[in-house]
Amino acid sequence: MVDILYQDEHFVAVHKRSGLVVHPTKLAPNAVAVLPSLRKQLGQYVYPVHRIDRGTSGIVLFGLDSDAASKMGKLMRSHEVDKTYLAVVRGYVDDEGRIDHAIEDADKANGKLESVTDYWCEGRVEIPYAVGPYEKSRYSLVTAKPLTGRRHQIRKHFVHLRHPVIGDTTYGDGDHNKLYQKAFRCGRLLLMATSLAFDHSYSGERLQITCPIPKSIERLFERFGWFDVPLALEDRKEESKA
Repeated sequence: MVDILYQDEHFVAVHKRSGLVVHPTKLAPNAVAVLPSLRKQLGQYVYPVHRIDRGTSGIVLFGLDSDAASKMGKLMRSHEVDKTYLAVVRGYVDDEGRIDHAIEDADKANGKLESVTDYWCEGRVEIPYAVGPYEKSRYSLVTAKPLTGRRHQIRKHFVHLRHPVIGDTTYGDGDHNKLYQKAFRCGRLLLMATSLAFDHSYSGERLQITCPIPKSIERLFERFGWFDVPLALEDRKEESKA
C-alpha cells in the first residue's frame, strides 16, 4: 500500500520509502517501483511528474492525467516549485549558505551545468564514537533547498563542501556510513524530501505538501537531541521571524 499524502482531481502526492524506485528501471531490475503499485491502488493510470533517488525518501508527485503532468513538468523546469529536503551530513556546517557549484550532466552530453543549493543548519551533535583518527564524531542536520534540479545535486553539493550525506554509498564517507549501520542500525541514505510547494496549475492557489519523517529516523533525531525539526522551508522562515 502506497502512503498517499495529498490527492485531488488532478494530482496525487505519495510518500516514497527509501529503497524504492519511482518507476521500473533496468538499473535496478529487482527494486520495488512506486508507479505500478500506485496505478493498481488507485485503479487508474498516473503520470510521474518528477522523481527522487532510490535511497531518498519523501514526496513524489504524480499527475492523474497527461495534461496535469505536463503543466507540472513546466513548473518544475521553470524552477517554480519549492522543494525542501532534510539531510544529515558529516561535520559541522555553517549556519546557512549557498552552494553554487556546477555539476556534470548525467549523460555527460552537456558538460557541467549550473547548480545551486541553499541550506540552513537545523542542529549539530557530537557523539562519543571514534572514526579514523578522531575520538568523537560530529554531524549536522540541514534543511536544503535545491534551486536547480540536477541529478544527485544535494549529495554532490555537500560532498563539494566536504560534508557528505550520511548513508551515501556513491559519494559519501564509508567509515561514517558503517558507524551508523553498527551503532544505530541505520543503513539508509539520510536524505528526505519533506516539502513540496507550488501554485496549483488549475486553481492558482498555493499548495504545500509535507511528508513526515520515518519513525526510525525520528527516533535517531531524538537521540541526537533534534526535536521539532521543520519539515518545510516556510516553517523555518516563520520561526526565524519570531
